[in-house]
Amino acid sequence: MRFVLSLWLLASALLLGTAASFAAPPQRVVSLGGPLTEIVYALGGGAQLVAVDQSSIYPAAAARLPKVGYYRQFSLEGVVAMKPDLVLASDQAGPPEAIEQLRRLGLRVVVLPAKADLESLQRRIYGVAGALQLNQDGKVLVSRLQRELAAVPKLAGQPRALVLISRTGQPEGAGKDTAADATLRLAGYRNVLAQQQGYKPLSAEAIAALKPEVIITSSMSLQSLGGLDKLLALPGLAHTSAAKQRKVLVLDDLLLLGFGPRLPEAIRALRQPALPAATAVSAP
Repeated sequence: MRFVLSLWLLASALLLGTAASFAAPPQRVVSLGGPLTEIVYALGGGAQLVAVDQSSIYPAAAARLPKVGYYRQFSLEGVVAMKPDLVLASDQAGPPEAIEQLRRLGLRVVVLPAKADLESLQRRIYGVAGALQLNQDGKVLVSRLQRELAAVPKLAGQPRALVLISRTGQPEGAGKDTAADATLRLAGYRNVLAQQQGYKPLSAEAIAALKPEVIITSSMSLQSLGGLDKLLALPGLAHTSAAKQRKVLVLDDLLLLGFGPRLPEAIRALRQPALPAATAVSAP
């Protein structure tokens, strides 16, 4: 009896696997989250994307796709209008009722973790790869990620770093439970805002008291603040050793904040000695 049952289970598994193998891969994919979009391209599935959210700024091909709003407040009508057969969504995408409405309309929605740690990054990659029926490509990408992370040179010491992000001209410092903090720690820095939760505006007095040795920011933040000279002249920051020595590292936004498949590249960029602001690092 046990032998018969085992044969039945095996046959059932084979039938399910065969059915899955004949299911057509999704051809019209909408991605709600820049890191997920980046994973799609890293897996070679960019041709299946028909629309993305506004945080999907890398690679350049993603920026040319139709937009359906920002992933935290995406346009339900915009997504539906693209007639997707798959929606990839960060677990921070919303509002939640909009995600549920997509499902009620019969759309396939795959929600993936946004947490900034290595385990969640691997789950994102495997999740996207599975949804696109690119499982082997997912395994290859995760293996490459692990190999490249292990090969990144160590950073001498633990410099005190301040991550400043600005989207409206008002700089905010990145504390714990942010992708910036997670990337910073993997790169070997001490985050001067390690006791702060999330992103918060900083007063001039607070910045001065933090005494950063290195300033790290994103390219879009630098543009928002008016350039390097204006960044270094910010009240409070201008008197720090980081500003006086013009030690600044500038990375593209998704590289610094996405915790995506280019994580080894982000860490390599951050592990370079901070350069004078005139020649600050800006990873493509």
